[in-house]
Amino acid sequence: MRSFHHPHRHCGEEAQRHHFGRRGFGGPGHGWRGDPGEGRGGRGRRRVFDSGELRLVLLKLIADEPRHGYELIRAIEELTGGSYVPSPGMVYPTLTLLDEMGHIAETKSEGSRKAFAITPDGTVHLTERKGEVDALFARLAELANVQERTDSAPVRRAMGNLREALINRLGRDGVQKQTVHDAVAIIDEAAQRIERL
Repeated sequence: MRSFHHPHRHCGEEAQRHHFGRRGFGGPGHGWRGDPGEGRGGRGRRRVFDSGELRLVLLKLIADEPRHGYELIRAIEELTGGSYVPSPGMVYPTLTLLDEMGHIAETKSEGSRKAFAITPDGTVHLTERKGEVDALFARLAELANVQERTDSAPVRRAMGNLREALINRLGRDGVQKQTVHDAVAIIDEAAQRIERL
């Protein structure tokens, strides 16, 4: 069984940043970063792909051009507008499996990173699953569309204003419990009104 070097040895802090994801706020822009199949945890991760779907996504990206693991992580991040970043802990074992299945093989690349190219068997497999592959990449595009709508500059500005207002008002000494309850009620009402838009 072939094993691949852990990407942190090659990418340092940059790979670690992708491994842990980046914090956003609300909805897909916050909760879809992380590993496929992970439950909701400290960062609210949610399922994006199962292992078989991730194999097809990686295989298609490698078919487009030879890539190493870190480039595949970046490619998926770019395709989703930054809303989903698979961890090296999911990508590298999947590359190992694709290699063992005979769907990819190492190819010459610059530096110490291992790049992979698709094999004839991998091309056949990709062709046979074309409909599924197209649907998976349509899902990636939809994630990017949702990210663009929910993480736009005006939304970030409004969320920042809300945060500052809460800190300024509720951070004062002697704030009454009723004031806190009133602030929460206003936020809840705003959320309900947004849902009805």
